[in-house]
Amino acid sequence: MNGSLALDSASLDDARDVPASMDAFLATIERRAWRMAELHLGHRDDALDAVQDAMLRLVRHYGDKPAAEWTPLFWGILRRRIVDLQRRRKVRSIVVGWLGGGRDDDGDELPSWDPADDAPDPSARLQDSQAYGDIVAALRKLPRRQREAFTLRIMEGLDVAETAAAMGCSDGSVKTHLSRAMHALRNQLEAWR
Repeated sequence: MNGSLALDSASLDDARDVPASMDAFLATIERRAWRMAELHLGHRDDALDAVQDAMLRLVRHYGDKPAAEWTPLFWGILRRRIVDLQRRRKVRSIVVGWLGGGRDDDGDELPSWDPADDAPDPSARLQDSQAYGDIVAALRKLPRRQREAFTLRIMEGLDVAETAAAMGCSDGSVKTHLSRAMHALRNQLEAWR
């Protein structure tokens, strides 16, 4: 009798971890996803676009998947969207650099594209937290894969397998990227010890 009660409470705990609906899942993940995207992109509107696009893709392409699979699927979609936006920025910056400083046929100056401001993001100013600003700056200095591993494992709490699925790499790669990120962050944030 006691064994069945333990099983029932364990199955209830598992049921609480799985969202009741796609809407409920998206509502719980929205703010964290936006913070992660803003951290990686450094621009509020780009982050919002990336999160909305990731949510739409999840609903359209994976809405029929079991709810337990939504978390790694969503983070993988968002990660790829962030990388796409970063690549577009880089290409746009190169193209504008080639064309920059020029004038069109009418003699008017051609528009130039400026990369996103890397100053502390709006959420850091709203929170008025020096610690948060320093952590964000340190995270932005990390290589992309290390930053992804850190934000997914530490900030979002995904396990190694979920993080590997979201990043499209092996469990060992996740562990390596996370270890390197932790070492770099400890060095960068030494003053906060």
